[in-house]
This record gives sequence, structure tokens and C-alpha cells, in this order.
Amino acid sequence: QPRLVESGGGLVQPGGSLRLSCAVSGLPMADYAIGWFRQAPGKEREGLACISSSSGEKRYSDSAKGRFTVSRDNAENMIYLQMNNLKPEDTGIYYCAANGVRYWSGAFVCPPFEVAGRTTDDEYKYWGQGTQVTVSL
Repeated sequence: QPRLVESGGGLVQPGGSLRLSCAVSGLPMADYAIGWFRQAPGKEREGLACISSSSGEKRYSDSAKGRFTVSRDNAENMIYLQMNNLKPEDTGIYYCAANGVRYWSGAFVCPPFEVAGRTTDDEYKYWGQGTQVTVSL
């Protein structure tokens, strides 16, 4: 049974940092790119970062670029999202998800966050339950 479990969320002050973890079980890590998403209150889910199965490709949204870093340890079945310089607008529920759709040059790679104005969220077959991040004084 595939399972993704996020952890590491919490309350942090603006300018602070958090590292989120995504523990994967029941899936061959080499067969999936992993994405991180955020659901902010009253907003649509947003793709933030994605890392290919080989770690050779990383994608970031404009809101994540320069502040967030995605990494993975396939031997430990773990994916991480290091978040620095957090802002109140980063508040939300953070999810990791597995995508085994796109294969290129020996690895499962990340889709663009949007194609022709539509998100590619439906390419991600397995999702975690989410972890809450609150950025506030």
C-alpha cells in the first residue's frame, strides 16, 4: 500500500525556517518524481517544488524559488523541503505527492506546474495527508 507521510510543520515567525519531511513507503523511489504543494486558506492548491527520481532535475515555482530547496534520499525513502525566510503568505497545509508519469533519459521527471493554463496536479497519483505550516508573530 503506497503511503506518503509529511512531517515537520509548525508555527514559525516571519523570517524563520522549517524543514519538511516526506516519508515514502510502498513505492519504488526510483520510479517517482516527488512534488511539494501548498493549500493556503481560501486559495487553490499550489505547486511549489518537484524533484526527479534521480535528483537530477528540480523545479520551483516563482514563490518558492530562492527560498525553498527540495532534496531526496532514495536510500532512506525520504524527501525534504527546506524553507527559509518564511513569510505569512507561506501559511498553509503542505503536501508531498508522487508522480510516475514522465520518463526521460533514465529518470522520472517533473512536469511543469501548469500546462496551457491548467495545473498538472492530476499527474500525481499518490498524496500524503499534509502538514500544517503557520507563519506568524
